[in-house]
Amino acid sequence: MDYVLGSKPSREAGLPSYGKATGAYHEFDTRISFPNFLKYSYSSQIPSVLTSPASLRYSQWTGKSQKLPASWEQVSPDEKPIIIRGSERIGITPDLTTGVYYKYDVKKMLVLLNHEGRQVLLSVAKQVDISDVGKKGFILGSDDDWNYYYSGETGSAMTGLGWVKAYIYDYFSVGVHVQSGSSVRSGVFQWIRAGWSGMNFVEKKHVINGMKRYARNSKTVLESPRLPAPSQIASTYQRLSALPQNVLVEKCSTLQKARKQLAVQKSRVGVNEKQDSCVGVPKEQIIEELMLEYFKNVLGKPALLRTTDL
Repeated sequence: MDYVLGSKPSREAGLPSYGKATGAYHEFDTRISFPNFLKYSYSSQIPSVLTSPASLRYSQWTGKSQKLPASWEQVSPDEKPIIIRGSERIGITPDLTTGVYYKYDVKKMLVLLNHEGRQVLLSVAKQVDISDVGKKGFILGSDDDWNYYYSGETGSAMTGLGWVKAYIYDYFSVGVHVQSGSSVRSGVFQWIRAGWSGMNFVEKKHVINGMKRYARNSKTVLESPRLPAPSQIASTYQRLSALPQNVLVEKCSTLQKARKQLAVQKSRVGVNEKQDSCVGVPKEQIIEELMLEYFKNVLGKPALLRTTDL
């Protein structure tokens, strides 16, 4: 905590390797109160995609995980930390360098504590096994518009790398979020080992650029004057969660068609190009992808579905 709050020559730095994984550190400040940061970022009522719209396609707590609270209580200096442990299934957006997107599982631990009178949330995540094989995706327009195409086909969109079977072999992250006046200081320590044929092709700049991507878009959301109240977001999430699977699949298919149309317009795919089917997609994944369209609408981003279609 002291390192994150302390002065440094730079807000980013390389880190020693961890289990052959490439590491880096990046920090940023978000103009939001600590209680509101928790309400929006770590609530069972608000999907994680809200604060990671350019990084997460979805995240789903699985297995015998402890549930995230709907709201957090502040921890006083003489109280023990609040600790939540669980497992999470994660799907990410197309990578900035290769366009590959992945799905993988992590063990996660959240610790809320009081450090010298400041509220602190620690978020620790460790990948369980190698990821599913990476698949070819595209960023459609500006990455800050949060529109992506998921082909469902193994490989990369990079020239000469369409053949690769890429994996994330290992991922480890420690996020330190500290109350700092009327803002929250976030320092993220992250290690990634990814590539193909068992080789790690991740460089320090790739890790830092990924963290900057997350930071930039998280700040865009949490500092937006258009950000709805947590209760309003939760209401939309609950409404979508109550829909039967067949209705969700229909909405998902409409979203997929809109993605395909935009990808064709951007000359990223042909009219007859295959793409992911919505059949068999977990309910929570569909809900989070629809919630992203809701967030785009309310925050003034170019959405693929109108609010009335959600």
